[in-house]
Amino acid sequence: VQLQASGGGLVQAGGSLRLSCAASGSSLDYSLMAWFRQAPGKEREGVSCGSRFGGHSYYTDSVKGRFTISRDNAKNTVYLQMNSLKPEDTAVYYCAVRTNRLPGSTCLNSIYYHHWGQGTLVTVSS
Repeated sequence: VQLQASGGGLVQAGGSLRLSCAASGSSLDYSLMAWFRQAPGKEREGVSCGSRFGGHSYYTDSVKGRFTISRDNAKNTVYLQMNSLKPEDTAVYYCAVRTNRLPGSTCLNSIYYHHWGQGTLVTVSS
């Protein structure tokens, strides 16, 4: 599976962005999709994750109520709608997918993913 992330950019605090991650390849057998982010000098952090086929989605506490993960299976694309952005949301955002599901919020742990996009930079100015 190849993943192509896009949609990052510079936005003022309080603004919105929508990230996209398009999957391609000969075997699109992933069932779990996720977004991670890594700010300068910090470890990679799970932002949101969920099943490709619907059901509950999980979010890290700092983005709950502001970010929404969604998907368009016909386009093999996963999205991250980010509203009410804050300067602390500034980071490189990565999408990732996994073949098998994980229990609950375990899907926010990056060690379980083997397919990653290249990252897209989100900068939120104050």
